Amino acid sequence: MIEVQPITIQGIGFTAITVKLPKTNFMAVTGADGYIMCGALDVGLLNEKLKERGILAGRAVGVRTIDQLLDAPLESVTLAAEEKGVKKGTIGSDAMLLLHGITPEAK
Repeated sequence: MIEVQPITIQGIGFTAITVKLPKTNFMAVTGADGYIMCGALDVGLLNEKLKERGILAGRAVGVRTIDQLLDAPLESVTLAAEEKGVKKGTIGSDAMLLLHGITPEAK
């Protein structure tokens, strides 16, 4: 089953996608400029083989829901995402804002 739902972070709209697969889920939150994903994302491939595309993305591991993905510290990010201020350890929801040029509000 595939679930697609709109979500809002600090008043900015994004799209959450969950694909329920046997024994696992695939999850991503995306916007116009970049995305974060569950552990299925191969950041090394994006940084090495697809570097010229400048893909803005981050990966969180050990997450099972969209809420967990948004609350989790990113385990790895692309080089292009680092240039936007997203670092390893950035919380998913903050990363989405940074990828889209928005400074996260202090929590």
